[in-house]
Amino acid sequence: MTKWELFFKEKITRIFSEKKEIIDIGGGLRVSKKSGNRHDISRIWLPHLLEKVSYKIMDPVTDYNPDIVGDIHRMPFPDNSVDALICMAVLEHVENPLKACEEMYRVLKKGGYAFIYIPFIYYYHAEKGYYRDYWRFTGDSIELLFKNFEIKEVQEVRGALETWIHLSPLGKVAFFKYAARFLDKVSGKHKSKQVSGYNIFLIK
Repeated sequence: MTKWELFFKEKITRIFSEKKEIIDIGGGLRVSKKSGNRHDISRIWLPHLLEKVSYKIMDPVTDYNPDIVGDIHRMPFPDNSVDALICMAVLEHVENPLKACEEMYRVLKKGGYAFIYIPFIYYYHAEKGYYRDYWRFTGDSIELLFKNFEIKEVQEVRGALETWIHLSPLGKVAFFKYAARFLDKVSGKHKSKQVSGYNIFLIK
């Protein structure tokens, strides 16, 4: 398991173990076959965690059967009312990511958790009729987007060479991914800030 995969699993497990009400903006966990536009079978370790909490998906349209229909720019929750938020691969698709982050901060309770994924070097991935693809985020943008949060833990996803391989046809071959990861490490490219994106854990 890579360090970013381990970070993801540890933080998501913490959220589902320590909080009772979780809102997944956009359904990025991909664990529901009924709600959300995709289902990721690699996350088979998650369903047993869902049984112990109130887990709901929020989406701006009804097309994929979300539990809550709502806009991240104006979320339908009172101030300081939500235990935890998950927002994975969403902020690149919203018109005003700064406003969206202010909204996430507003609705979270004091001490509430948020898990965010934002992309940096990644291909264009709009979905016609559903969402556009507006933004990419450097490591520097994290401080600006989440400046109000008390605690920020950040884990880079992939190094420079593995990111390039991931975006190429070679990314479908495990050998090339592992080779690029090794070369990133031995060459120091894993410290270059040229990454696929960032996993972020926040506490209000």
